[in-house]
Amino acid sequence: MTDTPSISPAPGRFFGLIPCAGKGLRALGTQAADDTPKQYRELAGRPMVMHALAAFADVSRLTECLVVVAPGDSFLSGRVNPRCRVADCGGESRAASVRNGLRELQRRGALAQDWVLVHDAARCLITAALIDRLIDACRNDAVGGLLAQPLADTLKSAQGRRVQATLPRADKWLAQTPQMFRLGHLLQALEHAGEQVTDESSALEALGHSPLLVNGDAQNFKVTFPEDFLLAEALLRSRMDS
Repeated sequence: MTDTPSISPAPGRFFGLIPCAGKGLRALGTQAADDTPKQYRELAGRPMVMHALAAFADVSRLTECLVVVAPGDSFLSGRVNPRCRVADCGGESRAASVRNGLRELQRRGALAQDWVLVHDAARCLITAALIDRLIDACRNDAVGGLLAQPLADTLKSAQGRRVQATLPRADKWLAQTPQMFRLGHLLQALEHAGEQVTDESSALEALGHSPLLVNGDAQNFKVTFPEDFLLAEALLRSRMDS
């Protein structure tokens, strides 16, 4: 494996990219009668994605934050911070939305050597401090990296609903976002990886690179299942009260 990408390390600007075109099918049991997409469900008084956008808006080093929504989606019109832009170029998969977002950033003037921080719209508890931590750790790295948490629980593999084996957890991490890579290198990796890739790091890994793991935070979880909404609501309100 190699840790050196094809694009030579050089100073670059920082851009946020938030794919926001999904429907959140695993959370359908909590959706409103009008099938509001998960990222637009209200938590602690505002749509879920707006909490993430507020954190990105507080990071002064970001040149711009691009939110990629589905074609024709006008939900965020007039709602975003002036440092954010919305592009309705979302695709059928997360990988396609990120790929289209990278091309849109290029169209707006971003360069191959610029850094892009890709973040899940459903990780609404991200903070500016965590984003800054990732930038500080990766800005001089040859590859880039991602926020992640060392696995604390015992890990099981299953066959159906029965335990098949207990797996060692010493070297296991839970991937989070943002994930930060050079625009040109990430676009190349996503084009090579295809539609089934579930995060940006795995696309880089498929090209033989080893992204840097940067300690995240347990509160930076992805709101996925119905019970996650209750926990995220409580944590967001506790932050407002503190």
